[in-house]
Amino acid sequence: MTASAAVFAILAALWLGAMIPGPSFVLVARNAIGLSRSDGLATALGMGAGGILFGGVALAGLYTLLQAVEWLYIGLKIAGGAYLIYMASKIWRGADRPITVDDSLATQSHSARKSFWMGLTTQLSNPKTAIWYGSIFAALLPQHPPLWCYFALPPLVFAVECGWYTIVALCFSTKAPREMYLRAKKWVDRIAAVAITGLGLRLILNAPKVGI
Repeated sequence: MTASAAVFAILAALWLGAMIPGPSFVLVARNAIGLSRSDGLATALGMGAGGILFGGVALAGLYTLLQAVEWLYIGLKIAGGAYLIYMASKIWRGADRPITVDDSLATQSHSARKSFWMGLTTQLSNPKTAIWYGSIFAALLPQHPPLWCYFALPPLVFAVECGWYTIVALCFSTKAPREMYLRAKKWVDRIAAVAITGLGLRLILNAPKVGI
């Protein structure tokens, strides 16, 4: 896989992961519904800032080690693929569960700055997000990525995270798109689960070919 294709695959995998309802998704939706559209957008911005930090740590720390230890690189590809399959199974099982929104948020005061920090801290405090990033980067980025990847990936990761949660904020602050998504949630989750499973299997099957 070329470096450009790897970067595209990383961004696609992160986009799929962001689409799955979790603490970040629910927080953005709740702020957009219960507070205001601007609060939802500020929360989305915080999620994007958290994505930059996760992506930067994955690039700066993990790949310094992987460049020197090829067997660890292969092992992490297999572990990353297994984790993706595990997450896909959880997504499939939870596809029928509704998204619950706490109406009490409507009584809270509006503060874009507060919403931004709420989004950032929620993103950074979620260990599953850190594991997700580590798995994706270890599984897809070449063992010796070109220099441009280190400069291009952080802002692209921000665009994916902030872009998706901006869509969530806009949709959940508007009645018709919100109801449309909630009706289609089951199939959106299951399609994403199938796609993530396929990615995980591909990583596991291709891992032993590294260095051949």
